[in-house]
Amino acid sequence: MEAEIIGYVLAILIGISLGLVGSGGSILTLPILVYLMGVEPVLATAYSLFIVGVTSFVGGIKNAFLGRIDFRSVIIFGLPSVLAVYFSRAFLLPLIPDVLFRIDSLVFTKSMGLMVLFAIVMILASVSMLSPKKKYQENEDTEISYNYPMILLEGIVVGVLTGLVGAGGGFLVIPALVLLAKMPIKLAIGTSLFIIAMKSILGFIGDLQNYSEIIDWKLLLIFSFLSVLGIFVGVFLSRKIDGTRLKSIFGWFVLVMGVYIFIKELFL
Repeated sequence: MEAEIIGYVLAILIGISLGLVGSGGSILTLPILVYLMGVEPVLATAYSLFIVGVTSFVGGIKNAFLGRIDFRSVIIFGLPSVLAVYFSRAFLLPLIPDVLFRIDSLVFTKSMGLMVLFAIVMILASVSMLSPKKKYQENEDTEISYNYPMILLEGIVVGVLTGLVGAGGGFLVIPALVLLAKMPIKLAIGTSLFIIAMKSILGFIGDLQNYSEIIDWKLLLIFSFLSVLGIFVGVFLSRKIDGTRLKSIFGWFVLVMGVYIFIKELFL
């Protein structure tokens, strides 16, 4: 019971993360659901899609009213990503066997595989956030250009990743929009939230045919409500906290969590 209470409190942190840096929601959601709420890992990836999708949609609508959404990029990046998520959840994930392989007494299951893959994604995301980079363009009047082949390709890659591990992929979407479309960071964050919402919600719809009878809607709706509250807090705090410092702190947190999950699944 205490673990569940902590999990619900941390749900607010998920929304805060999305509101502040436009990413990190699923990176926090999946471990909280699995280790604190006791949700089976494969089902937790479906829950993560719903929670992150609803929260990102609310954040995306708020940014739309602020004029921080580039809807052209939502279509160019989002459409292939959405399709990749849906087909990954509806067709690819069910094809993965429950037992992937055995090494002596070690049985490497589908659930273990998803968590290890997620841990690897977390570690790579943290390295991306902690690596010193050229400062993002902040000039709101900069003309946006589009590298269509690369944007489409990354949309598909992020979509498959989202489908397999329930990760919204904001840490991949934002750099893609900034680097490939020359988009200002604030506009990229708002646009990213809309893209994450689209593909996460559609991915969850793809799951309904497999998990509709076992979904705990009470847990899901309460968790999502608290996360939505958090995104309003995050948007407010984003005006008060230096983004570079925040992203560094968050990057270290993600790195520690990723290493912990990797070790726990394989060695503990």
